[in-house]
Amino acid sequence: MTRIDDTPTAWDERTQLTTFLDYARATARAKCDGVSAENARRALLPGSPLMTMSGLINHLRWVEYYWFHVVLLGHEDEGPWTDEDPDREMRVAVDFPLPRLLEEYAEQTARNRALAAGLALDTRAQRPIRDGVHVDLRWILLHLTEETARHNGHLDILRELLDGTRG
Repeated sequence: MTRIDDTPTAWDERTQLTTFLDYARATARAKCDGVSAENARRALLPGSPLMTMSGLINHLRWVEYYWFHVVLLGHEDEGPWTDEDPDREMRVAVDFPLPRLLEEYAEQTARNRALAAGLALDTRAQRPIRDGVHVDLRWILLHLTEETARHNGHLDILRELLDGTRG
């Protein structure tokens, strides 16, 4: 796996926040380098049958969509999940090639990067989160960094179990 740099080019708050999110995003993609189509779809954890490398990448793509487009901008939710199947984005991921999922993730993150660049960090979300609070863009960037980093740990585990690749 290729080393990805997490050192910001400047020390202002925005640059630090976006650098760490981009670092986490790039790490998720790097974890998938060289994974076979079969391995990308394999669920190895008995208690987590939806946790596949494909499922995690698709989940990260749709989580980014949700926080930026549904919560921040207030758009209608057009994600793949339903009330009956709230984890559908992870379930359907095995029906698509990993390179396609990685491309869609890259496209989503590029749209979100451009969107965030044009907004103040204090920009309030149009929709409240579960406790009724309207978070700001700063909180969304931090939350997505945490979410992506947490799932990078899952990708680490899966990758090592699948083919022994570590790092």
